[in-house]
Amino acid sequence: MKTTIINLIMLPIWIRNMNKVFVDTDVILDLLAERVPFFHFSAVLFTFAEMKKLELYTSPLVLANTFYILRKQLGNNEARNALRKLRILLHVVDSSESIIDKALNSDFSDFEDAIQYYTALEHEITVILTRNLRDYKNASVIVQTPEAFLVTNKLI
Repeated sequence: MKTTIINLIMLPIWIRNMNKVFVDTDVILDLLAERVPFFHFSAVLFTFAEMKKLELYTSPLVLANTFYILRKQLGNNEARNALRKLRILLHVVDSSESIIDKALNSDFSDFEDAIQYYTALEHEITVILTRNLRDYKNASVIVQTPEAFLVTNKLI
């Protein structure tokens, strides 16, 4: 069957947006801090983004948290340089006042994860990649580790 604009419009939003992936702080840190054994899967993920096979999204909060942790390891300038390079591969989507309100009033035990979840929902991103799966038990989107995502999508 030939794919047309009409066919794509008829697909459920979660299928149309399977190449839109939200990455959480731990996934970015795995890459930038080369944390073994997780580094490999994050590196493959970002390689697919570089090849334009995936669109990776994150929030300003994730980048701020990543910088905060990285600067302790690498120093201020190195942490900024690492994020500058990475930023080329990431789309940064805003978290709004309504997202914060949803997060504050949610059942999430971790406020930061609630912000990431509602940010992804707001921007119609249907996959969240994190290593912290337990806080997303009742999510209405796909929540996976980078390894599981790569395997289930036959990317490795």
